[in-house]
Amino acid sequence: QVQLVESGGGLVQAGGSLRLSCESSRGLFSFKNLGWYRQAPGKQRELVATITSGGSTNYPDFVMGRFTISRDIAKNTVHLQMNSLKPEDTAVYYCKADLFNLSFYWGQGTQVTVSS
Repeated sequence: QVQLVESGGGLVQAGGSLRLSCESSRGLFSFKNLGWYRQAPGKQRELVATITSGGSTNYPDFVMGRFTISRDIAKNTVHLQMNSLKPEDTAVYYCKADLFNLSFYWGQGTQVTVSS
């Protein structure tokens, strides 16, 4: 079993920044991938950023250059730095951990609201 606890969400004005954190109950090298996803009301959950066990990162075009995923190995924590936030970034943000055995876990989510 893996517990993932997100934090750092909140209300911010357009153009502002937030830093999300996801603390894992296991060491980060337990995971094949770690990722951030988001789900806005009435929409499907979508990928925001991923980082592999080797440190490679991946972003969809709509966050490229604005969001950065990183990890703190010593603290079992993965971060999502979000800059130049837009109202359309408003969503619940979830942390996801993929294990090498193909199982996966989700965190409980943290709300991000960007006002115009």
